Amino acid sequence: MPLLIFRKTLSLATLLLLVSLIVFGVLYVLPGDPAQLILGLNASDETLANLRSQLGLDQPYWSQYLNWLGNHLRGRSGESITYGVPVSRLIGNALLVTGPLALLAMLVAVLMAIPLGIFAARHRHRPGDTLVMGATQLGLAIPEFWLGLLLMLLFAVQLGWLPAGGFPGWQVNAWGSIKAILLPAFALGVIRAAILTRLTRSAMLEVLGEDYVRTARAKGLRPRTVIYLHALKNALIPVLTVMGLQLGQLLAGAVIIENVYHLPGLGRLIFQAIGQRDLPVVRDGVLFMAAAVVCVNYLVDMAYVVIDPRMRLER
Repeated sequence: MPLLIFRKTLSLATLLLLVSLIVFGVLYVLPGDPAQLILGLNASDETLANLRSQLGLDQPYWSQYLNWLGNHLRGRSGESITYGVPVSRLIGNALLVTGPLALLAMLVAVLMAIPLGIFAARHRHRPGDTLVMGATQLGLAIPEFWLGLLLMLLFAVQLGWLPAGGFPGWQVNAWGSIKAILLPAFALGVIRAAILTRLTRSAMLEVLGEDYVRTARAKGLRPRTVIYLHALKNALIPVLTVMGLQLGQLLAGAVIIENVYHLPGLGRLIFQAIGQRDLPVVRDGVLFMAAAVVCVNYLVDMAYVVIDPRMRLER
């Protein structure tokens, strides 16, 4: 098992390095001059050249990349062109919104998907299974921004139970901040619950046909014991994979929902930075988003070792 963990960790480090190279390379070739953006269109050529030299924009590609990568390895980030503050501070503030939003959305998805998927598998080809599958098909067809707008109209505009948008901040109003992310988290969670429900049902049906499950039933074990103690643990392996992908996507920024509810999250930060041509924010933000997806998948791989004992025997 230690060798397995070492190989996974080495693969993670290699993939992160490759991601950083791609992110920097793609943004390097994009048109636009950050120095021109800072100084304006009326700046002289000499002033522009001095600022480019100060920002390191006149250096070759590899020199700029290595300096950028080295600064990140030392815990230093660039400075936002628009706001004049370190990019790490902007990303950190955005994560205080996106992080809880992503975790709450996944909690909603799991609490809905696992019980419904098990129920559908146990009642295969019966009315309950048909009803659940029909609901998941509807959930897959509904755009999350449209569901978010419907929830806003019902719970914020009509009933007035929850805010229609904005985020007061955790230090200013913790309870108000929780209420601010409830509707967007539910909108994100329902869509992902539809996917996880169908996957849970499929995985449970496959596991329930295995010999060890039939043996457990033949021993006279209660159906609940067979389902939750024997079958569910193995059925969760493919579900966990998709959960990891979905959580990584949510941490990378739910851009549409954050714009619908005016949440100052990571997705909205990157979206605004693109419009403002704030290259340091875009570059570091996209790198973080990609790294979040990679790291979550790494944690999912490590979770396999706990869930599946066969993984511990791998050399």
